[in-house]
Amino acid sequence: MQPRITVVGLGSGDEDQLTLGVWKKLKQAKRLYLRTDQHPMVSLLRDNGIAYESFDSIYTSNDTFEQVYETIAGQLLRLSKEEQGEVVYAVPGHPMVAEMTVQLLRARCPQEQVELTFMGGESFLDQAFVTLGFDPIDGFQLLNGTDLSVYSLNPLLHIVIGQVYDTHTASDVKLTLMELYPDDWEVVVGHALGVQGEERIHRIPLFELDHLKDYGNLSLVWVPRSGEERLRSRTFARLHEIVEILRSPEGCPWDREQTHQSLRKNLIEEAYEVLETFDEEDPDHMAEELGDLLLQIMLHSQIEAEEGGFTVWDVIGGLNEKLIRRHPHVFGEMKADDADEALSNWQQIKQEEKRKKGIDPNELPLLSGVPRELPGLMKAYKLQKKAAAVGFDWSELGEVLNVVESELSELKEAIASLSKQEQQEELGDLLFSVVNLARFLKVEPEEAMSQANRKFFERFGYIERQLRLKGKSFDQTDLQEMESLWQEAKKVL
Repeated sequence: MQPRITVVGLGSGDEDQLTLGVWKKLKQAKRLYLRTDQHPMVSLLRDNGIAYESFDSIYTSNDTFEQVYETIAGQLLRLSKEEQGEVVYAVPGHPMVAEMTVQLLRARCPQEQVELTFMGGESFLDQAFVTLGFDPIDGFQLLNGTDLSVYSLNPLLHIVIGQVYDTHTASDVKLTLMELYPDDWEVVVGHALGVQGEERIHRIPLFELDHLKDYGNLSLVWVPRSGEERLRSRTFARLHEIVEILRSPEGCPWDREQTHQSLRKNLIEEAYEVLETFDEEDPDHMAEELGDLLLQIMLHSQIEAEEGGFTVWDVIGGLNEKLIRRHPHVFGEMKADDADEALSNWQQIKQEEKRKKGIDPNELPLLSGVPRELPGLMKAYKLQKKAAAVGFDWSELGEVLNVVESELSELKEAIASLSKQEQQEELGDLLFSVVNLARFLKVEPEEAMSQANRKFFERFGYIERQLRLKGKSFDQTDLQEMESLWQEAKKVL
C-alpha cells in the first residue's frame, strides 16, 4: 500500500465551525498527529477520547521555526512509510493558509512517492472577514508577521498580518508599519476570532501595538485599507501615477511640452542642487532636492513610455539586475575583501558585459567611456587618470609645476598677440595643466573649484552686508573700499 498523508484543518477554533468531513476523518484516524496541541479544538478531541500525538516538543529542541518545520515534515514522511497506510496530520485553521509544514510536504512527497491529500477547514481569515467586517473583494493582503517587509505594504488594500505570536513579533510589526503609517494610525488586534469565550479585539494606535500582553498562536493584526493622500504619497506607485497624470492631455501644459532635450539643463541643475546639500546640515533640504532629481528621472521615463521605448519599471528592473550582476561578492560566490577588490570585480564584469554585446574592450579607444557631457574639470581629471594608468604621466610633482608655469607663459604670449582664438586655446591648456596638478596633489578639481566658489560667495556677501550696514549700495562705493572689505572678509571667513 502506498504511504499516504492526509492533512486536515482544525478550523479557527470554534467546534461549531469544524466541517463534518474533517470531524469524521479525525474520529477514524488510526494515527493522528497534531502540529501543536495549543489550539481550542484539541479539547474536543480529548472530550471525545480521540488519541493523538503532537509535535510540540520539536519547538523546544530547535533554534528556529525553519528547523522546526523541516523536522516535522521529515518525521511525517518517515511515519507514513513505517505505517504503510494513511497518516492523518491536523493543523490549525486551513492546511493551505500560513502553514509552512504543508508547503514542505507538497515539495517533498512527490519525490519520496508519498501520496498527499487535503481536507480543508475554516481558516482564521474566514473569521477575520466576519468579525472585522470587511469584504475581501475590496482587495487585501495576507502577510507574515515574522517576516514583514515595508516593500510589501499597500495602503490601498486591507492588510491582515498573521503569526503575530508574541510581543517581540508585535514590536517588529509595529516598526515596519511605522515606515509607512503615522504613529497614531488606528490598527486592530484580534485574538482567537470566532472562538466563544476567548475572542478579544483591541482597536489601538499603532505605537501601542507592542504594549498588549495577550498575544498568542491565534493573534492577528488588521490594518484597514485607506485612500488617504498622506499614505499614498509615501509610495512609489503614487509618484508614478502623478507624473503620468501631469503628462496626460488633462495634465499640466508645461509638463506635456517637455522633451528629453528641453529637460537636459533641468537634470544637470537638479543634480548640482543635490550636491550643494551635502555641505549643509539640513537633511530635510537634502531629501527635497533628491526628490527633485528623482522627478527628472520619472519625467524622462514617462516620455519614453509614451513613445513606446521603455517604462520606469524597465529602468528599475535593469538597475536591479545590474546591481546584482556586478556585485557577485554580495549576491554570489565571488569574494571581495576590500573596496579595491570590489571595484576590480566591477570592472571585470563591465568588460564581460561589453563582450556579450559584441564589443571587444581591447579594440575600444583607451579614453572611451568618459561621458561627453561631464563638466570640464571633471572630464579633464578622468581623461588624465585613464592616460596615467598606462604610463602616460609625469614622474614627479616638480615636472607638473613646470608645465603649469609654461602654459601660463604661453597664455601671456597669446594675450600679447591679441588673438582670441589663441587666448582661448592657451587658457584651456593652462586649466588642463592645473587639473593635472590637482591630480598629483590627490585633490578633486571639481571639489576644489566648488570650495573656491563657496568661499568667494561668502566673502562677497560679507562686502554686501557691510555696505548695507553703512547705508551704501554698490553704486555708492569704489573698488578701494570693496578691496578693504574683502581683506576683512578673509580674516573672518
